[in-house]
This record gives sequence, structure tokens and C-alpha cells, in this order.
Amino acid sequence: MPAVKESSSGDTPRKPRSAATLVILGVVAAAIFAGLCALGTWQVHRLAWKRALIAQVDARAHAPAAPAPDRGEWPALTSGNAEYRRVSAAGVYQYDRQTLVQAATELGSGYWVMTPLQLADGGTVLVNRGFVLPEWRKGQAGSAQPPAPASVTGLLRMGEPGSGFLRNNDPAANLWYSRDLPAIAAARGLTDVAPYFIDADADPGGERDARKAPIGGLTVLAFPNNHLVYAITWYALAAMVLVGAFIFVREEKRARRKG
Repeated sequence: MPAVKESSSGDTPRKPRSAATLVILGVVAAAIFAGLCALGTWQVHRLAWKRALIAQVDARAHAPAAPAPDRGEWPALTSGNAEYRRVSAAGVYQYDRQTLVQAATELGSGYWVMTPLQLADGGTVLVNRGFVLPEWRKGQAGSAQPPAPASVTGLLRMGEPGSGFLRNNDPAANLWYSRDLPAIAAARGLTDVAPYFIDADADPGGERDARKAPIGGLTVLAFPNNHLVYAITWYALAAMVLVGAFIFVREEKRARRKG
């Protein structure tokens, strides 16, 4: 049987692609390139927004405390114009109507203690007095603490949605995963409740054991800011599309010259 003679020219040259195929590939490449550039530009805008937010929160959180917004100001409050202001308020704590909201902090897993503060004008502001561990809750079971005059300084926070991460509040079972102010007010029979709560500052001379008393001053003021990395990534991918298109065009020209 005669031996098969191998071609001295190597692989068979690729035939040039049709005009329709080139048009389709060009449109797809242009769409991908435009989409990646748009994503990169969006991240640049997000970067500017996040930097402005961080600067705003820092300025508000470290400013001198001002009186908490009164009832006449409540309708105009938004996250943009009010969140993280440093405020102060005085009234009477209603300990028998406080709510424990599940939380996880650097101190462990436990609860935020949300206590209604009855104001002199008849309104109510919920105050997050701080974080406690489950041992504190067990120690409070069955004990009744009478209303008491109090003053508080802390950060104004707008109410949260009606559910936590993967879990919904269950008022009937007294299970709370987010600080949903209207739902808490309804469950505790509170009226004229502010649309914000106050994250109380840490008490310099107070108890520092979350098993014995609420620990304030744990508001998280650090915001992740990875938008520059994301923008660079999207723009780099767009550049790779350009490089790939250049290589494709060069190879297509070679195939047409050989054809």
C-alpha cells in the first residue's frame, strides 16, 4: 500500500468569511464594546457618588449635636437630607414597649434594643440604645422597668425595610430582623412615631459588657468603595475587545490575500 504523502504546505488555508458574517461579528463586537464602556462609565459616576456620600456622612456624624427634628419636620425628612445627622432628644423612656431586633456586630450575635422615647410634644422617637447579647435578654425576662426620664445623643437613622437578609419580620411571634418603624409602632401600640430612630452614642461612663447593658456607639460609618476597581475592570475588558477585533481584522486580511 503506497504511503500517504503529507502536504508540505501544512494546514489548509482558511477561507475568507462572507460579508454577512463579518457584518454580524462587527455588530456583536461593537455592542459588547459599547456595553463594557457604559458599565465602566457607570462605575465612574458611582465612584463620585460614593465619595460624596462618605464626605457627607463624615461631616454630619462629627458635627455638634442639634435638636432632633420635631413633628413638623418629619414629612420632609429623607435619607439624603437627614441620615447620620448628630442629634439630641429628651423625654421619657417606655421600657415596657421596647423591641429587640436581631443583629450581628463585632461583639457577636445578639440584638439592638429599640426603646420608645416619649417626647414632650406627644410624639415618640424610637432609640436604638445599643447592642446586647442573648444573656441580657434572658436576664430581662419577667422583669418590668418603669418609665424613666432620659436624654440621648446619637445619629439620626431613617427606618429600615420590613425584612432582614433572607428573613421577614414576624410581629406576631415577636421576631424582628430589621428596624421597620411603622411595624414596630403598630406592634407596640405607639402613635405619632417619628420616621427615624436615633442610634445612641456610647456612654463613656456606662457598662461595657453587652451581657449586662446595651452598648451604644456601634453605628457603622465605613462604606465599601470598590467602584474604581470595577471601572478599571470594565474598561480593561473593553480594551481586550478592541485588541481581539484588531487581531481578527489582521487575520482576515491575510486570509483574503492568500485566497
